[in-house]
Amino acid sequence: MSPTVVLLLVLAVGTYAFRLVGPMLHGRVELPARVRELLAAGAIVLLTALLATGALTEGDGFAGWSRPLGVLAGAVLAWRRAPFVVIVLGAAGTTALLRAAGLG
Repeated sequence: MSPTVVLLLVLAVGTYAFRLVGPMLHGRVELPARVRELLAAGAIVLLTALLATGALTEGDGFAGWSRPLGVLAGAVLAWRRAPFVVIVLGAAGTTALLRAAGLG
């Protein structure tokens, strides 16, 4: 077996084991309240960073104004509790219209 195949198998087993640990330890390990708060805050920070990176950058530079404005339109629709399909179509439509208008 090639080293690449071995590495893929090791990663697959590790991923499966990592996913299995959660249900197996549920109820057996009690995290302190402060750790739970930090994990929740960490998840929010990570998702915000991924959103900002995806909305503002393309390759090594700025993605242009149409993409962040489309994300903003989607965020406003989500805040107004629009259905998910409307949010996605509104964000994509806003981005497409701004690109068609030459905003980039």
